[in-house]
Amino acid sequence: MKLRNNTILISGGTAGIGFEIAKLLVAKNNHVIITGRDQKRLDAAVAKLDNVTGILFDTTKEEEVDQLVSKISKDFPQLNMVINNAGLAYAYDAIGGQKSWEKAGEEMNTNYISLIRLTEKLLPHLISKETAALVNVSSIVAIAPNANVLTYSASKAAVHSYTEGLRLLLKDTCVKVFELMPPLVNTEFSKEIGGEERGIPALQVAEEFVEALKTDQYEIHVCVTAQIFELARTSPQAALYALNR
Repeated sequence: MKLRNNTILISGGTAGIGFEIAKLLVAKNNHVIITGRDQKRLDAAVAKLDNVTGILFDTTKEEEVDQLVSKISKDFPQLNMVINNAGLAYAYDAIGGQKSWEKAGEEMNTNYISLIRLTEKLLPHLISKETAALVNVSSIVAIAPNANVLTYSASKAAVHSYTEGLRLLLKDTCVKVFELMPPLVNTEFSKEIGGEERGIPALQVAEEFVEALKTDQYEIHVCVTAQIFELARTSPQAALYALNR
């Protein structure tokens, strides 16, 4: 995938992985559109970057998705890359009376259903371009679930499955389908699930992503994710235990 002169939409781009990706892609002469649900955080992120447009947007609300798609068609017709990065995670004991179905519902809606909706509504636009890319951010827990974030793991496994199938469906189009699979990352998003103590820097994820994008590496296993993936190929049970040590 060419890395310059693209117009790129990044959902959840105000902090963490999304922001670091935006920073690197802006430096390569791309115009980046970042979205976020908090106006102050969005304004702060835009102020730190050049050639960036910020749009207040909640990916879980269909009416806002329709508004965003309409705005892109009108104001950014050259858009040719979408990075589905917005996400939600809860860390809790799934058998401890925590109403896991409620948390799972929120995670599935944000991480999976909303991703599908935005993707489907933007696909006609992407397919019309000469070259285009769709990037879905999943996780290491799509390979082997972590019991501390069990329902989040399930939502990311759904994203992984969807992405593989979508890549097959779009193989004869101009749209290249990528999946970014980070391990635990030190971001505000992952603070609740231990990212501050054990996570890798968000910049490292962004750097590995950009390198993989350049060489059309469609499934991007960042850092320890590559080790878990290889382990899962030979022993899924060993991968499960390794991720839950």
